[in-house]
Amino acid sequence: MAPQLLIYKTAVPVTRGRHGAWYLETTPSYAFSKQINSVPLMAVEFPQAAVDYAIVFAGADDEYLPAVILGVRGDENLFIDRNDAWAASYVPAFVRRYPFVFSRSGDRFVLCVDEAFRGFNQEGRGQKLFDDDGKPSEYVDAILKFLQEYQAQFLRTQYFCSRLRQLDLLEPMQAQVTTDTGRKLSLSGFMAINRTKLKELPAETLAELVKTDELELIYLHLQSMRNIDRLREKLTQAEAAQAAATLAAMPAGGMNGNVQVH
Repeated sequence: MAPQLLIYKTAVPVTRGRHGAWYLETTPSYAFSKQINSVPLMAVEFPQAAVDYAIVFAGADDEYLPAVILGVRGDENLFIDRNDAWAASYVPAFVRRYPFVFSRSGDRFVLCVDEAFRGFNQEGRGQKLFDDDGKPSEYVDAILKFLQEYQAQFLRTQYFCSRLRQLDLLEPMQAQVTTDTGRKLSLSGFMAINRTKLKELPAETLAELVKTDELELIYLHLQSMRNIDRLREKLTQAEAAQAAATLAAMPAGGMNGNVQVH
């Protein structure tokens, strides 16, 4: 699974001294996420995300978090169309928060922005980061509230994943996608819930999972795994589009200049 934070190129703390005259213009382009094949997902997003994506668990050193699979190859997001728009009904919050992100400084969080974002400007386009009095603008206040809620959901999601580990429900998994041309691609490095172990849980444990809504999250995850088949369809479409673009870029006569038409 690809490192998702690579979408942030030059994230720096938002300060009045550095960004007092800066603006941020939002765009419909998601080009910044074209080269990642997964992003983290918060538990509260499962109902919307399960419609379009395969939800898995990824991480290291027994610290796992939910993630949605966006592509089979490590540097490809199949949910970005040729116009750089997001090609699904739901955009994960991890992507929607860009170009902003929290960084931890001791026991507090600091708002940062990726200055490489192409909508970041000093020409007055979009939303100003600080008002005329040097205070954070209403736009920045809204971003702070969004990220604070994201952090709260992150903690809830961490707890949910710790419960899955305590119950020993997670197991390594590998997905294989075969294209229409017969080419086989494998995706590994993630975990999924073992259905057999889930069925073997004591009744009282299942009842507890029902009360906390965690059983619903588990079933949404299991149901979402069917969307791996949609990755094959999207990969086939992407390869066909790439082949068509390559063919269109070829000079007349193509690969053989001696071809004659009779």
